[in-house]
Amino acid sequence: MNEKAMKATIDSIRVLSAEAIEKAKSGHPGTPLGAAPVIAEIYGNQLKHNPTNPKYFDRDRFILSAGHASSMLYTTLYLSGYDIAKEDLMNFRQLRSKLPGHPEYGVTPGVETSTGPLGQGVANAVGFALAEKILSAKFNKPNLPLIDHYTYAFCGDGCLMEGINYEAAALAGAWKLGKLIVIYDKNDITIEGSLDGVADEDVGARFVSQGWEVLNVADGNDTQAVGNAIKQAKINTDKPSIIIVRTTIGYGSSKAGSPSCHGAPLGEESLNSLKSFLGWNEQPFTAKKETAEFTEAVKARGAKAESEWNEIVEAYKSAYPDDYKEFTKWVESDSLDLASDEEFLKAIPTSDDATRNHSGKILNYLSGKMANLIGGSADLGPSNMSIMKDKEYYSASNPTGTNIHFGVREQAMSSVINGLCLHGGFKPYCATFFVFVDYMKGSIRMSALMDIPTLYILSHDSIGVGEDGPTHQPIEQLVMLRTLPNLRVWRPADGIETAAAYACHFAGKHPSAIITSRQKLITPKGTSIEKALKGGYVLADSAKETPDVILMGTGSEVDLLVKAKDVLANKGIDARIVSLPCIEEFEAQSVEYKQSVLPDSVRARVAVEAGSSLNWGKYVGLDGETVCKDDFGASAPAGKLFELYGFTVDNVVAMAEKTVNKVKA
Repeated sequence: MNEKAMKATIDSIRVLSAEAIEKAKSGHPGTPLGAAPVIAEIYGNQLKHNPTNPKYFDRDRFILSAGHASSMLYTTLYLSGYDIAKEDLMNFRQLRSKLPGHPEYGVTPGVETSTGPLGQGVANAVGFALAEKILSAKFNKPNLPLIDHYTYAFCGDGCLMEGINYEAAALAGAWKLGKLIVIYDKNDITIEGSLDGVADEDVGARFVSQGWEVLNVADGNDTQAVGNAIKQAKINTDKPSIIIVRTTIGYGSSKAGSPSCHGAPLGEESLNSLKSFLGWNEQPFTAKKETAEFTEAVKARGAKAESEWNEIVEAYKSAYPDDYKEFTKWVESDSLDLASDEEFLKAIPTSDDATRNHSGKILNYLSGKMANLIGGSADLGPSNMSIMKDKEYYSASNPTGTNIHFGVREQAMSSVINGLCLHGGFKPYCATFFVFVDYMKGSIRMSALMDIPTLYILSHDSIGVGEDGPTHQPIEQLVMLRTLPNLRVWRPADGIETAAAYACHFAGKHPSAIITSRQKLITPKGTSIEKALKGGYVLADSAKETPDVILMGTGSEVDLLVKAKDVLANKGIDARIVSLPCIEEFEAQSVEYKQSVLPDSVRARVAVEAGSSLNWGKYVGLDGETVCKDDFGASAPAGKLFELYGFTVDNVVAMAEKTVNKVKA
């Protein structure tokens, strides 16, 4: 890249970023001013990307883990020739802007994943790099590298203080993800000030101990040194690399080196000092004319890279047609209609069993049908039945394995599968005990925000965990997951509803959580995959046109409803039973359907679920009752706990009688 064009681009990134933040009256100018040379070097000379086709498959992936520096990324994408206009920069952080406050997947061209919560991007990048390594090992042929790209993650001091990165970095080192390059923008400043006394560890030594190559750049303004470090990182394909680049936050402004420029506009005076320092005389939101050379060079290099890849694709297609067909199946596979697949329907387990066992059988059936199904557990695979028995385990020496050992790393695990999903080519899942979903909340929230089809298998539900006690008994976790927009939360009552959960997940594009029991459940008569796919349905109806009471519930408690219905019938009370394995899917149905299941005319209602009652007010109304659990459990056999806390036929019957009498009064 011409030195004059590169300097003009760096200055333009700095000024345009600061101007966008100033106009928005919010943003984070410190990192864009300090790290502009770094990102200009990456996009200008190092990154394999095509601004005119941001999604071509063998592109390098760039992830801004320090998502607060979004203005830096947006201006770089703009100057690189992506579909971003000057008017978009002027509309930064505004309603319906193409350039939101933090990078959002699916909103801005060139953004690979939503970032902002610090550390998520680096952990996502581990998933991206793992995807590249498995796909390249699976499909590449001599002299035909169908998959051959790098993953870059740009992070700051805050990202590397988050615990998720300790977990993710350990995995990347153990997995020898040599095509993962992390750029660490080390300016030693956070919102509250200097890192002295807060983060004094030797970050480089930490990464060395985790199996990484560590490179250093003493001055982030030295683009040649940055470029050389990246080239060195690319040479070492046995280890992931972290490049520690020292920069000055707010470089060039009167607030340089100060935490005051981290998360607030510079202000007119300091912005003018920046422009004076850079010798800037352009009109607002106008890049220097020399950046045109940068733009054209980037676009030409990108077009050439994609053209060369297309030539490889054509040669590969000709030489290895069967492998190419399999490759396209992996990367283009979309939804599956399992509910109409006779073979799948025949494989659904119908015996009385724990739903974790049902889940394991269904997962293993799907493993035999879906070569790109990939996933694993946080060291609990044998307990939550998440091991694919016909697949090998991934390791650095066996890079085509698709069972994944994540170790006891729930945080990184859930973020890594987001990266696997976003990269493309895989259908990912991960698993742990339900109570440990608390560790995963941030990553699950990001998958829900992006609305990407990651699957979470969460076993050992409710007080049914029994003797392990309240530390391991999920109570509030169902409510927590159900509050997440886009996430489908399934709590199936048997193998048929478990199959419906899997069928719904692989038919759609949403993330899903399947909650399974440790204990054996009795298969209720009347469960139906076709009905369960609606999220809620009438399991057993009343003899009357209008029932006296509706009994509703999920999972292990549905059998209680079946037994309570018989007792109530002997008392002259006619009950309808409604199973609601997935409230989100039920809510997505038509008003007419929902009314056919839960008609407003029936005010006597009882909800039964071994978890918090907070979900159920909408469904039971002012006259209804709940049999739920609003405090923590205890250590005892599961059967004793269900009896102790009122999950009995007698108590359900009593609550039904209570609400019937209340409505009559």
